[in-house]
Amino acid sequence: MAEPAQSGPGPNRLRPPEGLWRRRVASFGHAFRGVWAALGSEVHLRFHAVATAVVVGLGFYYGISRLEWALVAISVACVWSAELMNTAIEALTDLASPEYHPLAGKAKDVAAGAVLLAALGAAVVGALVFGPKVFGH
Repeated sequence: MAEPAQSGPGPNRLRPPEGLWRRRVASFGHAFRGVWAALGSEVHLRFHAVATAVVVGLGFYYGISRLEWALVAISVACVWSAELMNTAIEALTDLASPEYHPLAGKAKDVAAGAVLLAALGAAVVGALVFGPKVFGH
């Protein structure tokens, strides 16, 4: 005799759909592959990688506080995110408009401007966090 289907909250209602975890793990793989692809093709992103390593090293050297680590981490994440978005926008713009078009140029310029603003903000955070430690104020 077949068991009746459960319509109420039972143990099976809390289980994720089949394959959900596999898809979630795969999405992380795609994301990491995108970061590596950008690192391999974008000179500016490699510069940001070196700058990140220097900043993390300085953070350990000077023993910055938890709040300072948070500010540095947010700044680094913002710059990396802006640079990755800029790379994606440039690639899509090149695909959609292989020939020069003023709007394609504008899209690329605006995306580059976002990276510039993120980098300037990170530089200000870096100066505020590390300036007093380096220059003894």
